[in-house]
Amino acid sequence: MKNSFKILLTAGIIFLMSAFSACGQNVGAGKNDEKMNTIKIDKAQFLEKIYNYEKNPQTWKYEGDKPAIVDFFATWCGPCKALGPVLEELAEEYEGKIYIYKVDVDQEPELSGAFGIRSVPTLLFIPANGEPSMSPGAPSKAQLKQIIEGHLLK
Repeated sequence: MKNSFKILLTAGIIFLMSAFSACGQNVGAGKNDEKMNTIKIDKAQFLEKIYNYEKNPQTWKYEGDKPAIVDFFATWCGPCKALGPVLEELAEEYEGKIYIYKVDVDQEPELSGAFGIRSVPTLLFIPANGEPSMSPGAPSKAQLKQIIEGHLLK
């Protein structure tokens, strides 16, 4: 009888511990359930939505209808991981005003090479009219807002 009680008590404790450890977690929700405000693109989408450097190798011609930021990133990169949530917030905050695209340099080596990406993160800032500019590194949210307000949305 004592052994049965111990087994039930142990099983109950294990059950409660597992139940409490799951509290506060979104169990069963994968990354596919999250709403992404940034837009992950590949080379074909880049050529269509941003700049077709194969057709126009000498002249920049932006294909979009709103200013944009392109984040050249890598999944293994610490600063890229830190910048990701900031870009998500900005994409939500400026929804309808700018696009924020993401290019995984490991999945798109040809695209990264075409832009001479040597370090990640590197951001490509694209005004609706005019020439784009590139900046390596992970700027703060305040710095990005200043760039968006001062250069992209002018």
